Amino acid sequence: MLPMWCFVALGCVCVSALAGAQHPPFETVKQWNLLSYNFPWDYPVSNKNFYNAENVVATGLEVGYDRIFIATPRLFAGVPATLSSIPRGTSGDSPTLQAYPSWSHHRAGTNDYNCSDIGLVSVYRIRIDSCNRLWALDAGVSRSLEDFEVTCPPKILIYDLQTDQVVRRIDFPPEVIRGESLYTNIIVDETTSRPEKNCDDVFVYITDTVAPGIVVYDSGKDLTWRLSHPAMYPDPDFAESRILEHRFTLMDGVVGLAFDPEAATLYFQPLATDRLFSVSTSALRAGPLPFGKDLPVKLVGRKSSQGIGLAAAPSGGTIFYAPLSETAVGLWNPRTNEHRILAQDQEKIQFAADLRTPDRDATALYVLTSRFHRFFLKNLDPHEFNTRILRIDGVVKPTPTHQSISNHRFSPGLNYEPVSSILYEPSTIPSNSYKPLPSAYHTTKLLPTTGAKTYASFVQNFYGKQPYTYEPLAVVDKSKPINPFFVLNSGERTFPPPHMPRPEFGLNGEIFIPKINTQFSDFNGLRYPKSARLSYST
Repeated sequence: MLPMWCFVALGCVCVSALAGAQHPPFETVKQWNLLSYNFPWDYPVSNKNFYNAENVVATGLEVGYDRIFIATPRLFAGVPATLSSIPRGTSGDSPTLQAYPSWSHHRAGTNDYNCSDIGLVSVYRIRIDSCNRLWALDAGVSRSLEDFEVTCPPKILIYDLQTDQVVRRIDFPPEVIRGESLYTNIIVDETTSRPEKNCDDVFVYITDTVAPGIVVYDSGKDLTWRLSHPAMYPDPDFAESRILEHRFTLMDGVVGLAFDPEAATLYFQPLATDRLFSVSTSALRAGPLPFGKDLPVKLVGRKSSQGIGLAAAPSGGTIFYAPLSETAVGLWNPRTNEHRILAQDQEKIQFAADLRTPDRDATALYVLTSRFHRFFLKNLDPHEFNTRILRIDGVVKPTPTHQSISNHRFSPGLNYEPVSSILYEPSTIPSNSYKPLPSAYHTTKLLPTTGAKTYASFVQNFYGKQPYTYEPLAVVDKSKPINPFFVLNSGERTFPPPHMPRPEFGLNGEIFIPKINTQFSDFNGLRYPKSARLSYST
């Protein structure tokens, strides 16, 4: 077996060779040097604590029928609005951002904010469901890369995009929040949603990046629980990332998420790792783990470098990912073992923060790139384009209109024909064909919600009812040529639980090294004899 450095060197050679290959064309939808807003005339724009353009970093993207939504979390001071929109299909490179839905929802930027108000503090990702509603995940943390001020508890606001009104607010219970929780990504799973429920019976999966874990929310029952696994933690060996000549260190845990509705599988990755993991949604939906049980996480494979952007096609099983050091976007299908480089550009793809395969543009992959590392290192060049929205057409398999709800996401009759970002016409906005929400939702004041309840307060005698198995899946065909750029090609294998031996597996022959002293547990640096009895309060 060759030493690991040989594989790294070989990978660099082959990636360079692939750079000249033919890739699908991609267009630049929008690009900005620095992000600017449509400020009201009396806003303190000259105050750097309110607005500092060199501190406004885009991390989240969603494509609607008539607008594109951009999330700009409060990583630093000087972010006036954390969620904005731009009209879709407008001409011009650098449109001014419009605070969504209005500036009244962004008073946290002026420190004039009450946590009970309808408003947003810091949004990293947003998602649109099939009822044309925007889910905004609010981390509630200001200046997360400076002094990490917990301004308000995390929450979700759901906006009806027909009226731009909040139709639901979800507050998380303290049982699923840790002292340094940072909720950064969200997946809305509609595979079991019923049309008459108006998308209010979905499951939601949320990443906690700083206190690594995945929070699951059952919106039909208003229940929430928290799950964790060592695979969600950052790997110190991959703390330093490299993009061209720049190097930066960021120990972020689980942040990238992608959902394959046909396989009922959630893919996830920390930033500080070269590995991609998966877990079945049935395991996530089963409730909190019984004591001593592990989440059945599976190791999918290894990437050529760290990455954050991740997406899955609505059908067909294709995964899209973006390794940072390669300044590229790749495609991998675990069912067919197909690998392709979709785009590679050292100028335009320096940090792919978010990848989207929106139903509103059924065959396209959207990529949000921001030179986050330059913002982070404070060596930004304001005269260069530092934020881009890219679009790669024809790489996503269209969702069959006849596909059943049980096999795919809920689709209440909306028109999901592809819409080009250039040829888009406002007249193509589909009518509101889904049933209207109950009248109780159409209020102008804060909806009276008690917040999500914990699973333990709802279910009794749960433990022991959800068996977990660790059978490996079938290995895909390896007869095709292997390119070191794509190490996600050895099939999906079970991530070994602590009580199982660590066998050698993986394309590069990585080995899970057993503990030197088997009489001690040393996970997370906490050492204690295995015979010690730990008591947990219930």
